Order: sequence, then C-alpha cells, then structure tokens
Amino acid sequence: MHDPTEKNRQGADVGTQYRSAIFTHDDEQMRVARDVTERVQKQWWKEKRVETEIVPAGEWWDAERYHQLYLRNNPGGYECPAHYVRGFGELE
Repeated sequence: MHDPTEKNRQGADVGTQYRSAIFTHDDEQMRVARDVTERVQKQWWKEKRVETEIVPAGEWWDAERYHQLYLRNNPGGYECPAHYVRGFGELE
C-alpha cells in the first residue's frame, strides 16, 4: 500500500509519477477530498504530514494496453514485500 506521507515515492520507486494525488472534477469532490485528507491526517498520520496532492483533473491519457485491467490479467500483480495492507480503524 502506498504511504501518503512519502512525497513522490512508493517504496523503492521515486519520482513525480509515484506521487500521491486525488484528481477532482468539481468543487464538491474537492471539498470532500480535502475533508477526508484532513481527517486522515488527524486520525491516522499524526506523526507525519500527508503529502497527497488534491488537484483538479486535467487532460487524461489512458495507459498502454498492457496496463489495462492489470490485476485481472495479473492476479498476483501487487504482491511484493514493500506492499502490505495496514490495519486502520474506521475513519471518524
């Protein structure tokens, strides 16, 4: 699982393509994203700053064909020692 407190990083992978981001389509989505991020910061990540960017969605490009339906085509695709599920409680 991605650590939202690591800017531009996912495990050993580093660069802006590994940033944590929420892309919104309207003001309501922006408000909800900010609210949830603030709650996550206060409840789950008290010791570190959440680095997730919240930005308006812009132009979109589909990934290459081999990335489409990735987990359906690669059921064990995200299995590696750097990826694990954290035991967070219910978000208040």
